[in-house]
Amino acid sequence: MRKVLTVAGFCLVVALASIVAQAQITIGVNISTTGPAASLGIPEKNALLLGPSVIAGQKINYVFLDDTSDPTTAVQNVIRLTQQNNADVLLGPSTSPSSLAVIDAVAKSRTPMISIASASAIVSPMDTNRRWVFKTPPQDEVEAGPLIRHMLTVGVKTVSVIAVDDAYGEAHTSGYSALAGPAGIKTISIEKFNRDDTSVLAQVLRVIRSNPDAVFIAAAGTVSVTPHRTLVERGYKGKIYQSAASANDDFLRLGGKIVNGAYVVSMPILVASQLPDGYPTKKAGVEFARAYATRYGLQAPSFAGNVWDALMLVQAAVPGALKKAKPGTPEFREALRTEIENTKGFRGAGAVYTMSPTDHCGVDKYGSLMMRIVNGTWKLEQYPEFK
Repeated sequence: MRKVLTVAGFCLVVALASIVAQAQITIGVNISTTGPAASLGIPEKNALLLGPSVIAGQKINYVFLDDTSDPTTAVQNVIRLTQQNNADVLLGPSTSPSSLAVIDAVAKSRTPMISIASASAIVSPMDTNRRWVFKTPPQDEVEAGPLIRHMLTVGVKTVSVIAVDDAYGEAHTSGYSALAGPAGIKTISIEKFNRDDTSVLAQVLRVIRSNPDAVFIAAAGTVSVTPHRTLVERGYKGKIYQSAASANDDFLRLGGKIVNGAYVVSMPILVASQLPDGYPTKKAGVEFARAYATRYGLQAPSFAGNVWDALMLVQAAVPGALKKAKPGTPEFREALRTEIENTKGFRGAGAVYTMSPTDHCGVDKYGSLMMRIVNGTWKLEQYPEFK
């Protein structure tokens, strides 16, 4: 006999289906997979594709949106992810300009976000809007620490800075400047260029005329290749330093032999296997690097480690949040935000994180070190002492 589903039975099925649907956790991903910052966003997406499909018994629904390296698009993506997709947490954006641009929209939606960009202004000074925002890369001065330590080690006394004219360049110039003066390093000049400039010849010629011991290039992704190449082609013989956003295979590919010998500040992920046993991030870093290489046949750049750590912070926060509320609700988003804020001593692939209501980054000195490019490979140059 054919069974007939009663109205009451049908309503029960719909209700149960609704409960199941609401039980999944939605992670909204807002990164740059096209545009000038694609060399950051593509590895970030690759890393997230290695992520878990279930966390604490809850199915994970990843929603990926490309902000095209544009802050306005990044804001639109936040609105879409929070209003249409009902995201429980946001990962990204990839860049500092976009991360700064979305803060108000994130706060209005009352959805926790973990940025993968580096500028300290993303999370400080703490206020009612930044209460919802976290980030995994080190603060500006923590990231500048290895830069200054290495300069002092090799006897650099004068430096010129060439920085991209945006929030990223400003943040890294500020982080460097805060430590350089007190360390006795004289900054001769600060030259700026636009992200889409095809030539920085005028800036480079001014730098060469001032003859600094070293040049620090503060630009994100492959944009940093242009000033580096111009310096070398114009005969500059001093040391060249690059900021952390140059720590990726695209920089090596585009720079080729031109960038050989350059020093690059980075989170530890690219040289995880070269770190001494016992280094706080070595175990997680090696595991992630191995998984990334196995899937993609490439080294995992530092920002792939950044977004992986962001995902792992969410994974660690979910069990506590589930005790307070169900996914898909404002209460769950608030609980998730609180759990992330209470992170203590979490050892990620790129850093150790200890957050608080006043510190939504929480990366200590072990999250940044100095590498050198040797024959197209990354070599560990200098790292913080550890116990």
